[in-house]
Amino acid sequence: MMFSTKAEYGVRVMVELARRAGDEPIPLAEIAADDGLPLAYLEHLVARLRRAGLVDSRRGSRGGYMLARPSTEITMAEVVEALEGSIAPIECISEASDGSIVCSRESREDDRICPTKLLWTRVRGSIVRTLQETTLADLVLGPAVATGTLLPTLDMQPHSTGA
Repeated sequence: MMFSTKAEYGVRVMVELARRAGDEPIPLAEIAADDGLPLAYLEHLVARLRRAGLVDSRRGSRGGYMLARPSTEITMAEVVEALEGSIAPIECISEASDGSIVCSRESREDDRICPTKLLWTRVRGSIVRTLQETTLADLVLGPAVATGTLLPTLDMQPHSTGA
């Protein structure tokens, strides 16, 4: 399964907003220029992210975008679903309103059962679970942890009070 550029670029925008988080909104044009991404396309994506309650915007000369919640509270499942819609590994598999997985090739009228539904349900479950377990903060900290640049700043030893 391949996600589209909506998910790829949208996640990159969210990571940049998390990396640069502070009191001031980040101009989208700055992110587009720094990452070499098309501004008009990013504007379309952040509109979806804003409707999903993941980013806030501020207009004006000091305007831009910022995260609507802390990066530790935003999962990649929320981001990807806001951009891509429901996650399905193949066309015939979808999620019903009650949360159950449905295969469009199955039929109750003639007892037709999809022989591969179990496989695609498991694939979808693994993807969704991974996205749900990964926060935006994980992605921001991920490169630092992977390269070891964050490790020296973490002091895991208890401090002595000298008493």
